[in-house]
Amino acid sequence: MEEKKSNGLSIAALVCGILGIIGGFIPVVCYFTLVLSILGVVFGVLGRKKCASKGMGTAGLVLGIIGLAFSLLGVLCVACVCLAATGGAGLAAFA
Repeated sequence: MEEKKSNGLSIAALVCGILGIIGGFIPVVCYFTLVLSILGVVFGVLGRKKCASKGMGTAGLVLGIIGLAFSLLGVLCVACVCLAATGGAGLAAFA
């Protein structure tokens, strides 16, 4: 019987990428999903190298990159809202 090779890194990349996309829209969670998205990109690259069938690894890599973009956008939006809420008071310390 032929054994199917399970590519756990590609599956981890898919999960991390999907969580990065979903969590990028949630204000506090976007900080945690930023790390998950970076891991999704790393796992996607490693998953593509490990397995002969590169479809799942490529999908995980693409979802990781998209999740990274959404998470970075979420972090940037949260930072802008915090800056607007304080009226730029935090910037006075640097002037």
